[in-house]
Amino acid sequence: MLQRDLAALAGGTFDLAVVGAGMFGAAAALDAAQRGLKVALIERGDFGGATSAHSFKMIHGGIRYLQHADLYRVRQSAAARAAFLRVAPHLAKPLPIVVPTYGQGMKGKPVLRAGMAAYDLATFDRNRGIGDPSRRIPAGYALGRDEVLKRYPGLDRNGLTGAGVFADGQMYNPTRLVLAFVQSAAGEGAAVANHLCATGLDIKDGRVRAVRVQDRLTGDRFDVRAKAVLNAAGPYAQRLLLEGSGLACDPVTPFSRDAYFIVPRPLIGGDRALTIPAFTPDAEARVSRGGRHLFLVPWRGVTLVGVWHKVFPGHPDAYEITPRELARWLGEVNQGYAGLDLTPDDVAMGSAGLVPFGEGATPPEDDDGEQELKFAHRSRVVDHARTHGIEGLVTLIGVRYTTAPVEAPPVIDAMLKKLGRPRTPSRLATTPVHGGDLVDFEALVAEIEAKGLAQGAARALAHNHGSAYGGVLALAGGANAAALRRSLPGVTVTPAEILHVARNEMAETLADVVFRRTDLATAGTMTPAALAEAARLVAEAKGWSEDRRRREVAFVEGRLKTLALSGRAMLADALPEVLAPA
Repeated sequence: MLQRDLAALAGGTFDLAVVGAGMFGAAAALDAAQRGLKVALIERGDFGGATSAHSFKMIHGGIRYLQHADLYRVRQSAAARAAFLRVAPHLAKPLPIVVPTYGQGMKGKPVLRAGMAAYDLATFDRNRGIGDPSRRIPAGYALGRDEVLKRYPGLDRNGLTGAGVFADGQMYNPTRLVLAFVQSAAGEGAAVANHLCATGLDIKDGRVRAVRVQDRLTGDRFDVRAKAVLNAAGPYAQRLLLEGSGLACDPVTPFSRDAYFIVPRPLIGGDRALTIPAFTPDAEARVSRGGRHLFLVPWRGVTLVGVWHKVFPGHPDAYEITPRELARWLGEVNQGYAGLDLTPDDVAMGSAGLVPFGEGATPPEDDDGEQELKFAHRSRVVDHARTHGIEGLVTLIGVRYTTAPVEAPPVIDAMLKKLGRPRTPSRLATTPVHGGDLVDFEALVAEIEAKGLAQGAARALAHNHGSAYGGVLALAGGANAAALRRSLPGVTVTPAEILHVARNEMAETLADVVFRRTDLATAGTMTPAALAEAARLVAEAKGWSEDRRRREVAFVEGRLKTLALSGRAMLADALPEVLAPA
């Protein structure tokens, strides 16, 4: 059970305070707690609610880095993907990806087949320690032209020779994956809190002493005292340093707004993702197969379409997708796969987050132009003892959600050294997170079905809660058992799950429940009846007044309209003005 114990945060002195509970902050906090440190983890919004929530749901294994002759990143990404499949098999699975081949040149089948063989060789140990066979990454293989056209008739036939198929990873729910790491950190003794904004750092005599925070639910301010601080606030990290403490990062890390959209139905059928041509070349490729790809990705009955990149120099609360951008993206997708004929009416919602890009990235000249951007090669780690003469303060700006399990441990190694603690081995990539203690996912689904849940609800519960599903069903007993286990209208979420997350998972607002703890709105398919019932249940669990319940619903409805890309859609999460009084 997650407890938002602000008294513990205000009254203690921690070995390490981690600012930011996206994937990197959550992974770092768990690793530190597993290695015996007294840890505080604070998040300005909800856990995993910003960039992590808006990821493309893919867990990249590094195959594209072969084009860049970067074996280090290939191995690192494959190891990180294996870590997720190993410790969270309920929330991560393999995703087959089909790459069409053309001619006999760099886009041809021989080149792609050779690349897949090289990748399989470079990642020979990619399945080590993964218990569930359904979570293991298979070797790549080729498809003939006729089979490809039968499955994907909208592809350009001119010069088509077939396709290569390789597997990467896919998340069922990126915010619940972050939450599983947070829950595990709390289980190891960490004090955690969401909606607690870091406003500055207390620095005295050349050492960081505390993080100044404000509770966004009440307005209260206090200090979280710590011997060391890890600033893992993602796009907010540099602003915390500059605006909160007058510390400038040099050079400034540029960020890209990575965006995609969701079509609420299958576009290509089956369980494989399909690549289609984009029109932005890969500026880094040593061995170029042409431009980058766009992906059509099946995910929970809908299709994810993207990704588009644009340098974003503004405030992390203010990024957006414009109607002009969406129209151009739809045209690009329709050109890449004949017969889709997508229009804005086909789009359920848009999604975007801010990720670091390499040096030399500049804002586009027009409002919505994509560019030849270079991805940042490594996550950025800044030891402020070296750059500013401040002991105990380190900034970590993660480059990709995928690499958190392998990039967090070296940072914790450094923090242990700073604290004068022995460097014990990391268990982050091998110890199951909350809900991840299982070896056969399908057997888990059958086990839950046998307890009276419908197949769809049982599968969703198995994904979101894994081996910890019993905490949900514990609330679905007694005279109301049947009603509590019956899914809400049009979704697979049960009343028992809503009550559980509201009471036991630090879901402090209706938006926390709807967008991050459950499947209610993560794919843009929630019905008004489901929202109304969810609001009633959360209000009951939280003891909200009728006025508070109405304001919470109004905020969620506005957020849904924003994500549906109505007008110039501001996508960054904001806290609803629905707080005290309850």
